[in-house]
Amino acid sequence: MKKILLLGGSRYLIPVIKTAKELGLYVITCDYLPNNIAHKFSDKYVNVSIIDKEAVLNLAKEEGVSGIMSFACDPGVVTAAYVAEKLGLPSCGSYKSVSILQNKAKFREFLKNNGFNVPEARGYSSYESAMKEINCFRFPVIVKPTDSAGSKGVMRVDNITQLKDAIDNALKFSNRQEFIVEEFIEKKGCSSDSDCFSINGKLKFVTFSAQHFDENSKNPYTPAAYTWPSTFEKENEAILKVELQRLLDLLEMKTSIYNIETREDINGVPYIMEVSPRGGGNRLSEMLKYSTGIDLIKATVKATIGEDLKEFELTNYNGYWAEVILHAQRTGFFKKLIIKEDKNMEIIEKDLWIKKGDVVKEFTGANETIGTLVLKFKTMEAMDNYMKEIGENVIVEVE
Repeated sequence: MKKILLLGGSRYLIPVIKTAKELGLYVITCDYLPNNIAHKFSDKYVNVSIIDKEAVLNLAKEEGVSGIMSFACDPGVVTAAYVAEKLGLPSCGSYKSVSILQNKAKFREFLKNNGFNVPEARGYSSYESAMKEINCFRFPVIVKPTDSAGSKGVMRVDNITQLKDAIDNALKFSNRQEFIVEEFIEKKGCSSDSDCFSINGKLKFVTFSAQHFDENSKNPYTPAAYTWPSTFEKENEAILKVELQRLLDLLEMKTSIYNIETREDINGVPYIMEVSPRGGGNRLSEMLKYSTGIDLIKATVKATIGEDLKEFELTNYNGYWAEVILHAQRTGFFKKLIIKEDKNMEIIEKDLWIKKGDVVKEFTGANETIGTLVLKFKTMEAMDNYMKEIGENVIVEVE
């Protein structure tokens, strides 16, 4: 029986584990948090930090795994690439290329050096070093960790007096103790955060979503909902597909799933913001299976153990889809979830992770999510109208 090593243990790993078992694989999970929910579903759990590359390499050797993956788990992506390269396992790309994609400062520099649209951005390790170059930026700027996901540690800075607090906040969420300062891009419509897939370096499945935020939450830069299709101009979607392929070519990427964030600025200029060779959090691949019929999780598991994949591509979305990221506006005890019905909407799935009386925390990052809601609409107009009032249509009551 082939073995697969999965890094991390969040609930977003559960469908990956189930798929791997359906394919006849022995599943090993590892991290330093034995109580993480996904470990209950794997065949074996090992207490090893996923950012300790050498420890994970030794584990992979000892177990004789056929593949290693970090799905919806940003800290483990570089480690997975390192181990795959050292052991000659199937990989999304070289350790060097993955290290560029997974470090926001290196990625911005790579984009700039290769002629991509990119905001002014630089990486630092201290407040003092950032202050020396602060005149290179136009406010507002965004400050965020170079090596964190889920919008943790992200703050908008409108003037220099706010910079120190933003940097201190970013460093709390950086394993490398590094942060990036970049000029804020005022977006047109909704930004996109969705999963894509390449086979032998060629993008075969490219999707764009409309990413929605809760401006009333503690962290207004944490995604609060997603809808498909996107709000992008079709011309810009075509440009982004070409530019994403150019990026994969330059980095010599192989067969992989990617979580990709893109946006249009107020002048309609498209930007590639993030490209991570992993499945996205917030169940994005599961949503794409609902909306397109394509099972990216199964494709990713097969690719991880080196199985050949049949060609597939996105044709059309099967209707109009939304995913609501359930969260609380304030810390307290969960009372109930209220969902307003709509004749043009069908509730496909309600996945609530807590029960009445459980403690919930204010929405400071994706780690404070308490569940998801999958909705399907009859028309784009019905979906847009419902999402515009999402704060009144979907309410998490706290006492």
